[in-house]
This record gives sequence, C-alpha cells and structure tokens, in this order.
Amino acid sequence: MTKAEIIAEIAAKTGIEKVDVQETVESFFKVIKGSLQEGENVYVRGFGSFIVKKRAKKTARNISKNTAIIIPEHFVPSFKPAKTFVEKVKNSSKNKALVEVK
Repeated sequence: MTKAEIIAEIAAKTGIEKVDVQETVESFFKVIKGSLQEGENVYVRGFGSFIVKKRAKKTARNISKNTAIIIPEHFVPSFKPAKTFVEKVKNSSKNKALVEVK
C-alpha cells in the first residue's frame, strides 16, 4: 500500500478532503522524522515505536579493493511494532490463507 492509497482510504472512510488528509499525513511524518533526528523516540500505543538505534563501530571489508574499512558508530531509525499489533497480524485470516498456499 502506498502513501497515496493510505490518503485515499482515510479520505473515503472519514469524509475529509484528500488535500486535508495529505497535509495531516505529511505533518505526521515530519514530526516523526524531526523527533528521531533529535534523538527522541516516538511511542504510539497499540501500534508501535519509532526508535533510534545505535550501531557500534565495526570493521568491514571492501571486497573489490581487498581492504579493511572502519565504519564509525552511528544511529539508524527503526520501528518496533507493539505486541498487540503483532498478534493481530499473526492471527489475521488473510495471512493464514497466504501460509496455506505456500
């Protein structure tokens, strides 16, 4: 599902104009990005957490040049779904049908 599809579905379900929904969705993402850039985690109860994870300094290899490179410690954004959200996805009938097909 794309962002445009999400906006269209919210607009259809709420009766709010697509333009207004788009502004709200864009603002939501801006707030999340801004908070993570400042090192603040964002918790949405029942959905999950947008968190900043610290990656330790490590040594890697450049295969083409056969040299070692040091990757400094850095931070990456991550999403951790809430337990209730994970359970709902696990128990959904659509996902069970997908597993049976494989």
